[in-house]
Amino acid sequence: MRRVSINNQSLPAVGMGTWHLGRSPMEERSEIAALKTGLDAGLRVIDTAEIYGHGRSEQLVGKAIAGRREDVYLTSKIFPWKANRFFIEKACHGSLRRLGTDYLDLYLLHWRGIIPLGEAIWSLERLRTEGKIRNWGVSNFDIRDMDDVRHVPVGSHCVVDQIYYSPRARGAEYTLFDWFRENSVTAMGYSPLGGKKHSLLNHPVINEIAQDRNISPATILIAWSIRGGNVLTIPQTSSWEHMYENIAALELTLRDHELKKIDAAFPPPTKKIKLQTL
Repeated sequence: MRRVSINNQSLPAVGMGTWHLGRSPMEERSEIAALKTGLDAGLRVIDTAEIYGHGRSEQLVGKAIAGRREDVYLTSKIFPWKANRFFIEKACHGSLRRLGTDYLDLYLLHWRGIIPLGEAIWSLERLRTEGKIRNWGVSNFDIRDMDDVRHVPVGSHCVVDQIYYSPRARGAEYTLFDWFRENSVTAMGYSPLGGKKHSLLNHPVINEIAQDRNISPATILIAWSIRGGNVLTIPQTSSWEHMYENIAALELTLRDHELKKIDAAFPPPTKKIKLQTL
């Protein structure tokens, strides 16, 4: 099972995203079953955010992890305009209440907003010292943003940058991944399947490789995203059957000729390009 470290804590390189979960009561049972399937199979990271379904995703996750908090590396994210000394504690308490826990393993600034970065970082750091969160990080930050984080006195405590990473979005490979390695920051990649509007599940090259291996295109895409050992990816699924396809990627090594086919279809960057988001 491939593993990635966050602040020296070893975790399976595949986690569970919840961006679109919790929005429909009709899907709740299936979505909870999918998350429990992942935990039962050894996955640890569940990622959510207060923005997802206006808190309903966090509530769903809370139901899925009830009675097994110790099995989960729990991540949530805060709106940028709440990341200041006045509102961050209330926002964090709201997430904790919905999740049914008294701490987060990781709390992320969802994107860079109008609050001065230094104030946002000091506010996150205060939550860490108070024990409400164990680690903090950022999301959707490019290399200049990460440099700005490092220039804040406690910026070295940032342990994760969550970014969009799939064969369609490879900009981080040019310089950002090197920056992460040099500064002990873990990349957490979201939407490895391309995202709902840009799904790669039906791409002919991905399907050709999947058919040759007799496995799911999702497994191919997730295995591709964690191939370098420096990304913890968080695909989303509301189906326990599909969860097994995600889990299978932890044991799959893509062959050189398969990687070359993907590179030909989705060329790696040869210059700095703007970090993509969804």
